[in-house]
Amino acid sequence: MTEDCNYHKTYQGLVAFDLDHTLLDHKTWQITPSALDAIRKLQEKHYLTVIASGRNMHAPYSVEYLNQVKPDALVHMNGTRVEYGTEVLQDHRMDVGLLKRVLEFCEGHGLAVGMQIDEVDYFTWPDQVVKHDMDYWGSSERNFDAPEKLLELPVRALAYCGDKAGADELAGAFPELSVLMFSKDTGADVFEKGFSKADGLHLLAEKLGIDWQRTYAFGDSHNDRSMLEAVSCGIAMGNAVPEIKEIADYVTDAIDQDGIYHALIYFGLIS
Repeated sequence: MTEDCNYHKTYQGLVAFDLDHTLLDHKTWQITPSALDAIRKLQEKHYLTVIASGRNMHAPYSVEYLNQVKPDALVHMNGTRVEYGTEVLQDHRMDVGLLKRVLEFCEGHGLAVGMQIDEVDYFTWPDQVVKHDMDYWGSSERNFDAPEKLLELPVRALAYCGDKAGADELAGAFPELSVLMFSKDTGADVFEKGFSKADGLHLLAEKLGIDWQRTYAFGDSHNDRSMLEAVSCGIAMGNAVPEIKEIADYVTDAIDQDGIYHALIYFGLIS
């Protein structure tokens, strides 16, 4: 991420990008080269570039992608943490009492929920997490520890590993949580309501004096819905889930067909 916090800089607009299946192609596990080129061109034209992700972008499994993209700002863990340069604008940690109840419920109902912190995995039902890894990646390299240790750690969001039925069960039991399925229906982001990618982008725009009519966002999955609906122009990837394509202002090509680059050319943001 860029290092400076220059609040006197004038930005022409804001462009936000989801990471997985939008910037990061899971077929190759590489950031699409044309998207990196497009981001550099946006920065040269003084657009604020943002990674808006459900991930913790400082985690070991994400930081290499952060270092490749070098965005101006971050809205990560679904808006519970917002950063501009080196400054943290928002950092919300999940209520410990709520977290305790969630872990107890998931332990009792066979649902795999937890998160990774500093390369240690704190999950209920770790065997289900391993199965998820094997089904999706073909391997699993986890370092599990007791999930109750999360009660003493900074938890901003959780990950659920499982099918939609389990996610619906969790959402039904905890109306104070947002439980948003991943695009491949292999799990979900779990975080407190009152936070979203859209709210994080609003915070950045307000802080930096960016005209909301000059805001754009790219996404593919359910946790992108709030920001695609909120920005002036929400752009769905060609590989997005059907529900996201339906609410988007524009549907571009798929990630492996240079969708980001083509859309930015179409809207005249780069040339």
